[in-house]
Amino acid sequence: MQKHAHEITPRMTNPAYVLPEAGAAIQKLVKAARQGGVPESTLELVHLRASQINSCGFCVDYGVKSARKAGVSDEKLFAVAAWREAPYFTEDERAALALAEHATRLADTSDAVPDPVWDAAADHFDEQQLASIILMVGLTNLFNRINVTIRQPAGAGF
Repeated sequence: MQKHAHEITPRMTNPAYVLPEAGAAIQKLVKAARQGGVPESTLELVHLRASQINSCGFCVDYGVKSARKAGVSDEKLFAVAAWREAPYFTEDERAALALAEHATRLADTSDAVPDPVWDAAADHFDEQQLASIILMVGLTNLFNRINVTIRQPAGAGF
């Protein structure tokens, strides 16, 4: 294994392992979020974008690997942080990414998820699919907050 100049050591074991019931509950929520009929590739893009916003190195690293497994192209992976300016994304993906960004940046404005963002998402996804996206964003933000707080290093396994 190549040694990196900037080594990060986790502060503690992941809380989902310290409290096993929490880990089991989280895994059930992840499974439920994936059953709403949204393409896996879209859910992976949503996860990756929220993780980028929250500067979660572990989740970005994991998200890229998981997105590749779900068939997301390198062009999309390289451009997800600038999805508005990149031609690679479908209208469905753009609506999901906008919703993910707004639902992640709740404190940035008093109207965190404005009607135009919601309406665009609702134009592309039915209620089950919206539930899936919203759960994925919420879970991603949970993962980000856990991993950033404990300083889980990118590339580390659990």
